[in-house]
Amino acid sequence: MPALPPDPRSPVTAPHVLYADGASRGNPGPAAIGAVLYPPHGGDPVAEVSEAIGEATNNQAEYRAVVAGLEAALRLGVTDLLVRLDSQLLVRQVLGDYRVRNPGLKPLHRRVVSLLARFRSAAIEHVPRERNTAADALANAALDR
Repeated sequence: MPALPPDPRSPVTAPHVLYADGASRGNPGPAAIGAVLYPPHGGDPVAEVSEAIGEATNNQAEYRAVVAGLEAALRLGVTDLLVRLDSQLLVRQVLGDYRVRNPGLKPLHRRVVSLLARFRSAAIEHVPRERNTAADALANAALDR
């Protein structure tokens, strides 16, 4: 008897994984962003972002890194995404645990929430800084250029 095809109503899909980080030397000061997008089951990155963004606060850089990473994922057609960040503030604001009070962060927060809504499934979680070294290195490399 031949094997049955998988049921399309219950796909077993692992998400792509996005790590993002912002860096600012001074607060505000010269700032940069880094983001790394990995395929669902690991392996080499499918996209990287490393860009100086001018003067910004650390939190603005963190948000802009997430925006750049989410936009890269959408351009590649990613549908399921897990976002991992070492900024507990940003994660809690996006999850709705904390209010966004800083006027400079409000439009960035709205943009992140809007971009996340474009994925079929998306989750965001906090990770320790030592688990976000690739995105951190990309942000710092952009600052050093």
